[in-house]
Amino acid sequence: MRLLLAHLNQPYEWEEVPSRHVAPRTPEFLAINPNGKVPVLILEDGTALPESNAILHYLASGTPYLPTGRLEQAQVVQWMCFEQDSHVPNLAVPRLLKRYPDDPRQANLPAMFEAGYRALEVMEQHLAQRLYMVGGAYSVADICLYAYTHLAHEGDFDLARFAAINSWMERIRSQPGYIGIDAQPGLEG
Repeated sequence: MRLLLAHLNQPYEWEEVPSRHVAPRTPEFLAINPNGKVPVLILEDGTALPESNAILHYLASGTPYLPTGRLEQAQVVQWMCFEQDSHVPNLAVPRLLKRYPDDPRQANLPAMFEAGYRALEVMEQHLAQRLYMVGGAYSVADICLYAYTHLAHEGDFDLARFAAINSWMERIRSQPGYIGIDAQPGLEG
């Protein structure tokens, strides 16, 4: 989200929610998001918008980062669903587990690595034929997938064999307004 906000030159205030690696369950936070998960975007009118991809879609709406064509918009949503279904559980979670070796999900790491490499292969094949994820232009779909892809090495994924993904990540880093998001704490995309 911070990358998109930087591209949009949009001011914001970032507030860390202390949670180690479990969802915040304080009564104050549950009043904001009854699902008890981060991130949550608090709009100027006080409305709370949870879920990272809903937030990205909201912020990108009406900007060059969300295509205007129906098909391209649907393809953006397709890749955002892919990110939630294939990236988060299989690329992001191993990164988290490396930080918290006492987490009981450690036993699932081999299956996560297998599925994570499958997800990277899907992206590699897609990007081998195009510069960006949707419609030939940099979009919120790229921003969404970039977050965990460029940090996959922190979960012990070897990205060296993915030439198209590495070229794509370099194109993203060369975008005007790019800010590094490597130092983001937790699992925020």
